[in-house]
Amino acid sequence: MAFTKEQLAGYAGASVPDLLGDHCRLLFVGINPGLWTAATQTHFCHPSNRFYPAMRRAGLIDWFVDTDHGMTGEQKSALIRVGIGITNLVNRATVRASELGRGELAQGARRLRRLAVELQPAVVAVAGVTAFRQAFGRPGAALGPQEDGLAGSELWVVPNPSGLNAHETVDSLAGWYRRAADAAGLR
Repeated sequence: MAFTKEQLAGYAGASVPDLLGDHCRLLFVGINPGLWTAATQTHFCHPSNRFYPAMRRAGLIDWFVDTDHGMTGEQKSALIRVGIGITNLVNRATVRASELGRGELAQGARRLRRLAVELQPAVVAVAGVTAFRQAFGRPGAALGPQEDGLAGSELWVVPNPSGLNAHETVDSLAGWYRRAADAAGLR
């Protein structure tokens, strides 16, 4: 069941609920939902997105996500059980993240700080260095752990798994996710 352009256009501006549990150890943070993600109500859910294949390669999950339908309730529960959560800096679906304004990203960073205070994950991993730089006002930030954390959590920047990010592969993404998971005490 692929979506038509017209169907996807109807999801512009839609939101996707955070996937969070009480014992979140590793919180992955996307930039914002794409239209396909909004249609399936599953974070990072686009046929070209490498998030779940990289999570599988990193040994963090052992199942596949059907990108036409999104995660099942059982799969969402499995992520929560192992201590993995997912949210976005901005919860407004767009065609591309470049449609977001700096103010929206900065507001997302403030919301993320409040969420980190509430959840107290060991690691918060923002997926996308350019969005991180804008959201947190850190133009020189690089991939990896950041010197100052976020509300008591280690703060990491990991590569964006979007298929548009040609600099990364499933293997390189898996390496980053494995390192963040190790820092969170998940492996």
